[in-house]
Amino acid sequence: METNEIVRYGDPVLRTRAEEVKEVNEEIKDLIDRMYVIMAESHGLGLAAPQIGVSKRVFTYDVGEGPHALINPKVLRSSGEEVATEGCLSIPGLQGDVPRAGRVTVTGIDENGRKVKIKAEGLLARVFQHEIDHLDGKVFIDRADPATIQTVPLEES
Repeated sequence: METNEIVRYGDPVLRTRAEEVKEVNEEIKDLIDRMYVIMAESHGLGLAAPQIGVSKRVFTYDVGEGPHALINPKVLRSSGEEVATEGCLSIPGLQGDVPRAGRVTVTGIDENGRKVKIKAEGLLARVFQHEIDHLDGKVFIDRADPATIQTVPLEES
């Protein structure tokens, strides 16, 4: 799969709640490996399985400490509010200011099949919330202040 195969806004998979993963098997591990490659090639901070047309509750992320994955993630707690500009690989050329919790505690299963609980703040908290939104059939423009949504040159989005 190549970056030009990222599902674009308008595809129904982006508006559908993704299915829980029942078992971390070779199929899921292969999916995660493909997602790592696509995320890196796209220069993304995160990538949800629905963004490549797979309706599974899996996302990958890399905010500078190497790629990781979360399977069946759930936000346990959130606090504070921060507004920042977001874009999305599935909606190239648009960005907008999105309010999100500044801190979150998320549980899920990591890429090795282990249950994890992660406390995140700042950029990592924002990436987690953005990707979990994808798993719930939401995109950033659903939460963005409409007055701030603007077009940007594609090489910057």
